[in-house]
Amino acid sequence: MQQNTIALVSVALVLSSCTTTDLPPADNTGNSLSVGVLVYGDTGYHPKYPDQDDYEDLFSPEEYLQTEWDDWLEDKRPAAEYEARPSAISPVTGKVVAKTGIFGISEAMTAFCGKTASCDFGVLLGDNIYPSGATLGTDGFDDAERFKDVLQDPFGNVGNVDSGYLTYVTLGNHDWETSRDGGFAQIDYLQTAPGFYMDGPFYTVKPPSANGEVELFIIDTSMILANSDVREDTLNDDGSEGSLGEIEESDYKVYPLTEAEKQQPLWLENALRSSTARWKLVIAHHPLWSSSGSKFEQARVLREQLMPALCKYADAYLVGHEHTLEIHTDSCEATLGEATEKPLVQILSGAGAKQRPLHSSFMWHQERKYPEHKTLFAAGMLWGFAHMQIEDDTAKVVLISIPDDASPEMTVEFEYEFERRSGADSATQ
Repeated sequence: MQQNTIALVSVALVLSSCTTTDLPPADNTGNSLSVGVLVYGDTGYHPKYPDQDDYEDLFSPEEYLQTEWDDWLEDKRPAAEYEARPSAISPVTGKVVAKTGIFGISEAMTAFCGKTASCDFGVLLGDNIYPSGATLGTDGFDDAERFKDVLQDPFGNVGNVDSGYLTYVTLGNHDWETSRDGGFAQIDYLQTAPGFYMDGPFYTVKPPSANGEVELFIIDTSMILANSDVREDTLNDDGSEGSLGEIEESDYKVYPLTEAEKQQPLWLENALRSSTARWKLVIAHHPLWSSSGSKFEQARVLREQLMPALCKYADAYLVGHEHTLEIHTDSCEATLGEATEKPLVQILSGAGAKQRPLHSSFMWHQERKYPEHKTLFAAGMLWGFAHMQIEDDTAKVVLISIPDDASPEMTVEFEYEFERRSGADSATQ
């Protein structure tokens, strides 16, 4: 199966068919700051915990392929680009479902951090538990066992926990799907689980391995969207943005929001402005830009809410939600009235368990409608993760995939290097 891959500008090196043995070893000498960050999200799709639809849609192999084709056309994707997601037999229903990459991703990241790269800490970008987060037993499954299967076993030891490695976590929309209590049950678990770190739904933290020079600003974009009017997405037949003129009913069970939860954008701006860290990384679930064609109204709201703070003070925005690997930049001209010296970089790494295709027609229209935005690279229909190596004032991002058989053999899809942008000399204040 050939994955959807689009690189729209030649600002970085694309390497193909490169296994782990070909990846260069990390060089941690001669730099005052040298930190490796594992970046991954949307890992929570585990075959042991089916979606309600899996009990209703009991597909044979032929029916599964027909449904994939029908969904492709319904999403108005170019028919000539069609490919079906890899499939597997559900251990619960015995019927065909989409295959998960959770086990291969876990094994690949563990090998990557153990043999190839420096991994000083990780960030987990939400949708950590499919299909509906912690359920408090309402679906017949025990959450303690679910936490072990979906979080601790695959991702509690991807880095060297003995040397202080931690994974810093945010939640996604699926993590809040059952109830507010379910979302906070996951937060409570991650606050004490070995190898993880979480301090409420939004928080700041300076990972010890970076000696105070890197600060993470973890926000809960599900809460921000639940507190906003978001229009329903629809695409025109040519793949351009359409409009139904209707407000989307929120499926985030985060209510009742506290006053602090409602004021997250202001909290983020104040926290970024007052930070003394050299690098300021904002960690969230929902992207500002993406390439699959179904999240653009959410992104529009988040750009309105978050871009002023991000453009002024942040170095990068790290997200999931789309089950793809992508890198985007925003000049900040639409937000601030003039472009900043260095664009805002968004790293999208949401290919941890489910696959999703790109929408090439949608991407074509986005490129022309929003001149402040550039898609540097986008790949769909794959499983993968990202790694960011920070050396002083420069960061190098590597996007890595594994094959459709979910084996841990790794391929470098794209590399991109960018400079730190926060500070009075690089961003409009």
